[in-house]
This record gives sequence, structure tokens and C-alpha cells, in this order.
Amino acid sequence: MVLPARVAIFAAVLSQSSTAFVPRLSRAVTAIERSAATISDDLIDGSLDKHKELERQRLKQSLLGRLGGSSLPSGGTEGGSESNVVFDSILADPLTKEPLSVYVKGPILGGISPRSGLSIDLRASSDSDRAFQGRTNTYINLLEPASGLTESDDVKTAVSSSPFLSSLLTLAPPPLRPIIANVTRSDVEYIPMRDLFTSPSVSFAYERGWRQGFVAGGFPGADEEFELAKTYFAPVIEQNRANDNDSVLVDMSCATGLFARRFTKSDEYSRVIACDYSDSMLTEARRRIRGDSEITSSPTKLDLVRCDVANIPMRSGSIDAFHAGAAMHCWPEIESSLEEIHRVLVPGGRYFATTFLGNYFSNLAATERAANGGVDLESNIQAFQYFPNEEYLRDLLLGAGFEKDKVSLERVGRACVIIRCEK
Repeated sequence: MVLPARVAIFAAVLSQSSTAFVPRLSRAVTAIERSAATISDDLIDGSLDKHKELERQRLKQSLLGRLGGSSLPSGGTEGGSESNVVFDSILADPLTKEPLSVYVKGPILGGISPRSGLSIDLRASSDSDRAFQGRTNTYINLLEPASGLTESDDVKTAVSSSPFLSSLLTLAPPPLRPIIANVTRSDVEYIPMRDLFTSPSVSFAYERGWRQGFVAGGFPGADEEFELAKTYFAPVIEQNRANDNDSVLVDMSCATGLFARRFTKSDEYSRVIACDYSDSMLTEARRRIRGDSEITSSPTKLDLVRCDVANIPMRSGSIDAFHAGAAMHCWPEIESSLEEIHRVLVPGGRYFATTFLGNYFSNLAATERAANGGVDLESNIQAFQYFPNEEYLRDLLLGAGFEKDKVSLERVGRACVIIRCEK
């Protein structure tokens, strides 16, 4: 491009005197060289910008792949430019159950640090005001939207928003906890079953003796329970593998990730989604995950999600295997929670759970009753669900939609029940 321009200038000035020709030609050549240099720089800069954009998109797709994202052929925007909207293949708005589109916020070049992580937004297509947020190095918060609430909304604050109050209530007798919560913070909603485990002190103690104490009620150890669950899930996973399909497992009420880590390191599942209501439990779970090198090298995608089991933020018929270890007695809305589990399972999907029977908490229940004038407390302010027997649990599962011949309950020891259900 530069040489033909020089020839044109040379021809144009031939008719001029030799004394005028030389300096003018010199100035013209210099200007063209500068112009060529500028064009060259622009081309280089453009090439670099294009390379950076391609690299950014590659890293973004890699990240979204780790989140379980998939691109659907519907238009959307990100950062003001047209692009395909990327939807998470499992996660959904907890209320509407619509798929959630995933947007990565902030720069992603220069590598993704496991400790610094990246901020992400998740939005339902029909209501862009309902935006959920999360970070790749902590968890995705699908318990409540980061936007969409107005000042006029009459919403109680969960006790988990105050770590000090949460820890204080852990030390108080169960019948007094709702009273203390309401006196301390009139805007606080305290539900004992749910909020006991939001205390940082409980999260700290969970794998430092708390969970191990469940053996007194007949619970198998964590390794044995993991093997029992994995064995029960195996036919579903093997069928998916034979059909070249992914397998997704949910570990609900995952606490500190005791089982989620084991499921991930087994490499049996394409994706493990560990869920809990408690911010402090998920924070402790992430800390333990970071310290486990086997998880880093595992091909299994592992996500931490904050949510409510009574409003599971997942698409219907999307989960192959659902685990809930020592959890059901901590769910305030037990009927809705089991209905939600049935909803999210694929046809043929399996649910494996362990829970306490009420006799394990007989002393605690008696204390609550005595403090309430000899009358049983309403279930929403009891410390736990006091399941009377296996038949009561069976009726709950049948009411949630599971069929009688696909529900199995096994009593172990004094107060543990192992539950196996197939949709």
C-alpha cells in the first residue's frame, strides 16, 4: 500500500523544478511513512484487541462451562454488545422456575484466581429486575434476589443476617430463642429448625465433633453413608453413561460439604450442586474445598448454592441423584420440601436421605413442652421435626408424589432412618 502511493507522488511532482522537487518529495514521503506507521499500529492494535476479545470469550466460555452453562439460540446483550444468552443448564428462579441466564462481571483476562474468583449475575428472562448474584470463589445466592425488592415490600430479615445474634441464639434454650430474637430485633424472623445452623459457631463445630456424634442415634459414618448413597445412585449414573448423558447430583443441606466433597472426588458425576440455607455453612464448605487438592483435579463441576429446600432453584426434571444427609428433621416446611425434590428429579431419578426420628430429641421436646405450659409447640417454632415413626415418613413421601412401591425406609439403630425413593 505504501509503494504505489510513493510512485503517484513522484509522478505528480516531475513537472516541478528540481530545486522544489527534492524537499517536497522528502516531506511527502515522510508524511506517507508516518501515515503507514499509524495504519500499521492500528492494525496491530486491532489485532491485539481482537486477540484479547477472543481470549476473553474463551475464558468466559470455560468459566461458564464450569458453572454448567449452555448457550441457547436466543438473542441477548452483554456489556452493550449482541451475543447469545448463556443459560445455566440446571439452575432456575426459585419462584418462577424459569431458566437463569448467566453474566460474568468484571475483567477475566490474566487468569482466574481460585481465591479472588469472579462475580456473576443470574437473571430470569421474563423479569430482568430479579437478579441473583454470586462469586465463583464463594457461592451463588439463589435464596433471595439482589434486586427486585422495593421499600414497600414487607419482608422480615432472616436471623442469619446477624452472625452475632445467630451465635447468641445458639446458646439460648430452644423455647426462648424466638422471644430473644423478636426482642433483640423486631424485624427478624427466627425459625429454629432453619436458623440454628446459620451460626458460625455451629459451622465451625460441624466436622469437629458435632456430626460425628450422630452415631449415637444409629447413623452410619460419613464414609459408609456416602458408599450407600453412591451404590443406590449407581444404576441411574450407569445408564446415563451408557447413553453418553451427563449426570447431575444435588447434595441438599450440604452443611460444610462433608458429602459434597466425597461425591465430587468420586468422579462419578458430571456436576455436583451443594446447597444450604446457611451462609456460614457454605463459607466453611468453600474453605474446606479449597484445601482439598483432589477436588481441584476432578473433572466434576462443583457449585455451591445458597437456597431454601422448600423453593429449590432448579428446573423441573433436571436432577438425576438427590442426597440429603441428616437433614429432613431440620426442614420447617417438610411437605413443600419433599414435593420440590420430587419435582426436580428426572423420571427414574433417585432420592437418598438419612434423618432422625423424634425419639432422639425426646428430652428436648419435653423441655419445649414444659416451657409452653405442657402443650406441644407449633412445628414452626420447634427446634426440629419430631418424626414419630417410619410410617409417618412414608406418608410424607407418598404425599410428595413418590409411588408406594418405589419408596423404601430402613431403620438403623435407635433413631436413624435411611430413605430410598425413585421417581
